[in-house]
Amino acid sequence: MTKVEFYTSESVTRRRSPRRDRGGEVSDAILDELYRQDPYSRVAIETLTTTGLVICAGEVTTKGFVDVQKIVRQTLKDIGYTDPQYGIDCEDAGVLVSIHGQSPDIAQGVDEGESKEQGAGDQGMMYGFATNETPELMPLPIMLAHALTRKLAEVRKKGVIDYIGPDGKSQVSVEYHDNKPVRVDAVVIAQQHREYVSQHQIRKDIIEKVIKPAFEEWKHKTGQMLLDDDTRIHINATGKFVIGGPEGDTGVTGRKIIVDTYGGIGRHGGGAFSGKDPTKVDRSGAYAARFVAKNIVAAGLADKCEVQLSYAIGIAEPTSVNVDTFGTNKIPEERIVELVRKHFRLTPRWIIDTLKLRRPIYKKTASYGHFGRTDPDFTWEQTPFAEVLRKEAGVVETHKLRVK
Repeated sequence: MTKVEFYTSESVTRRRSPRRDRGGEVSDAILDELYRQDPYSRVAIETLTTTGLVICAGEVTTKGFVDVQKIVRQTLKDIGYTDPQYGIDCEDAGVLVSIHGQSPDIAQGVDEGESKEQGAGDQGMMYGFATNETPELMPLPIMLAHALTRKLAEVRKKGVIDYIGPDGKSQVSVEYHDNKPVRVDAVVIAQQHREYVSQHQIRKDIIEKVIKPAFEEWKHKTGQMLLDDDTRIHINATGKFVIGGPEGDTGVTGRKIIVDTYGGIGRHGGGAFSGKDPTKVDRSGAYAARFVAKNIVAAGLADKCEVQLSYAIGIAEPTSVNVDTFGTNKIPEERIVELVRKHFRLTPRWIIDTLKLRRPIYKKTASYGHFGRTDPDFTWEQTPFAEVLRKEAGVVETHKLRVK
């Protein structure tokens, strides 16, 4: 008997970020500016946004200098908050800053010395996930949700739909048969708009200029049209979405972390990513776990893989490395763990050096997810170890897409 399940993921537009992204793009913009000047900066920044106000707070140790006011206003402008009617605008928003130095108690465990390797910046557990149901080795629901929010941002920026605002989000529910995705069961879009536009017009335009083109592009890439006549489509289900952004919902860095990762398919560790330099294993450890999981699936050692890492503050070696392939492994999981420990050292310094993380690359991670991206700066998405893992494991075939 076929096992039928439904999995749902959501995404948000970049232009929604001062609300949904909890200020993550602002936090990562500050991190990038400091990394341009001093790639050994220690940064932990949180950003809160509400109507007409941005608050940046945290800890920084650096040889550089950042004009936080300027960064905040430029980021708001880049996102699209240039009109007071959206609840916040780049020119008139209040900006409060409370940033101080990092605790020396933490620094002494993280600093490298002649006889000591760099330790983890904090304790915690991190997860990485990969599955061969999409070309990016990501879960299908989150990739479709991101495709929709990218299309929402595109039609706004190009003026294809000239009455929509910066705030928007998507949600996609995918039907699975025996763990394989077969169709999209539901699509949900919430999109800020001007007061004068009717809901009938909004629905028509979103379907014709956002949803259908996004799925056509997916079909062109994968050969699969996942929409059908039974797919349910909900657009602005409350009937109105004029008030949005920080005016509609106060946000803070780390509020929607599942959007950053795997959309709820696959576990998430204990911490957010944005605003943290890579000595914080909340971020770099999660990137490393994805790197390992993706190389395992790309090598054909399993169809699906989740990697868990854990660290203790000030200690370089991970306190645990666990691999779960959900019964899809082609060789014993114990052997996979052996190969992981052999080829992936997974200390903070190894992660930072291998993935080249001391670069100002983080602002663009704050929208459309940190994983499943083709940008070469997203080094944790590369699979340089896949071939050696495949050969040492004796696996003949590499991964094949499981989408019907």
